[in-house]
Formats: sequence, structure tokens, C-alpha cells
Amino acid sequence: MTTLSTNRPTAADFLAQPGVEPEQPDMSRQINVSSSERMWSLIGGSAVALFGLARGRLSGMALAGLGGMLLYRGFTGYCPLNAAMGRNSAESDPPAEPEQYFNRGIHVEHSVTVNRSAEELFQFWRNFENLPRFMQHLETVKCLDAKRSRWVARAPAGFTVQWDAQIINQEPNALIAWRSVGGTDVDNAGSVRFIPAPADRGTEVRVVLDYIPPAGKIGAIIASLFGKAPEQQIRQDLRRFKQLMEAGEIPTTQGQPHGACR
Repeated sequence: MTTLSTNRPTAADFLAQPGVEPEQPDMSRQINVSSSERMWSLIGGSAVALFGLARGRLSGMALAGLGGMLLYRGFTGYCPLNAAMGRNSAESDPPAEPEQYFNRGIHVEHSVTVNRSAEELFQFWRNFENLPRFMQHLETVKCLDAKRSRWVARAPAGFTVQWDAQIINQEPNALIAWRSVGGTDVDNAGSVRFIPAPADRGTEVRVVLDYIPPAGKIGAIIASLFGKAPEQQIRQDLRRFKQLMEAGEIPTTQGQPHGACR
């Protein structure tokens, strides 16, 4: 596996393409919490939840529950109380601009060589509904039409986040680039390139992901307390992708007998 050099195109490079007008998604749960409120909900929820769990007893569990509610509010951007009151502080948030992905976002690049043709790998990846088969953080991806899809991902602490994405650039058997559109839980963009490896040794698959987690980089730091770092996730995802495409399955030790501990 190799990482990409800094002078290569990134997912954010595709965001400002002229003539690309993202369609507005039909989200079943409206985001109604502003970015700043989500940040403080994440910070406060983490502190309260950890304090409650450390304290134990009934009062500690109550605090942990309150912290969990604040974490839910921060991660999903949805507050039932705001909905009941008809309040939507997220309306004041401007949409993410390309430079924001660099200023306050998370940038991940990685690649793997797979012993399959570029055409075969492109066709498999182009059907986004295949992605949860090897990307463990994805719960479901549903294709809505030829360009749009709806993604649901697992978030820390048992929560889920969702967004609609739209393909913004495509080169048959060579490139797929996509970005989230309108009212999302997590602003994000991604691209994957399929490059024939030298000496007919398969195809190099290069993945670039850019996303702005809730509360920006502070949200990623808080998330790392509960789960894997983005860099580790994409490395493991691409390793599973290689196994799936070359062997037809992803090896697992689940259900296998364990030897005695020594």
C-alpha cells in the first residue's frame, strides 16, 4: 500500500467544477442544530457521559444518559426539542465551500493494488450499494437515480449519520468522484481512481476522502475517543476491498474456535 503525493488531485478539487449544480436531497430527518451548537453539544456530551460512567450508581447513569442525548444532538444535528418548538438554528449555517474542507476538514488518502482489471473494479465500485460490503463504517447506501445516492454511516457511541451524495465527475474505468449535497449530517467529498499497474500486475486503486465532521476537527478528536481514526479506517477498508475482489470473500475469524490462552 502507498499513500498519494500531495500534488495529486483531491476530492475537494472536484467541488468547484463549473456547471455542476447539486440537487437538493429529500432527507427524512431535518438538521435543525447549528454547527456551533453541535460543537458544544459534542464537547459537553462527551464530558458529561464520561463523568457519569466513571461515577457509576444511579445518579451517574442519569448523567451518562444526559451526555448521550447531547452526543446524539451533536453527531446528528437533530434536536427533538427544536423540532417541537419549530426552531432551526442550522438555517444560519452557510453551505461548505471547497476551501473549508482544507481549513477545518479531515483529509485522507490511501491506495492499494488489486489483481483485477480496472474495468471490473470500476463497475463494482460504481454501484455504491456495494460499498458497505467492505467499508465497515457504512450501514447502507441506496442508489436513488443514476447520479444520486443516500448513505447511512455508523457513528461513535452507537449513533448513525446520513447524507445524500451526487456523482460530480466520472471517467469510465478510470475515475468516480462524488460529494454530499444540501442539509447533510456530514459535509464530505470523495474520489477513487483506477490505474492499470505496470507489467499487468492488476490495478492501483487510489482513494481520496475529504469530510467535515460535526464541530470540524474537534469532532474528529472526540470521535477518536470512541472509535477508529479515519486513516486507519480507510486502510482497513481498502484491504478488505482487495480481499473481496481477489478472493470473492473477506476472511474472518468470527465463529472459529479459539486456542487456549497461555
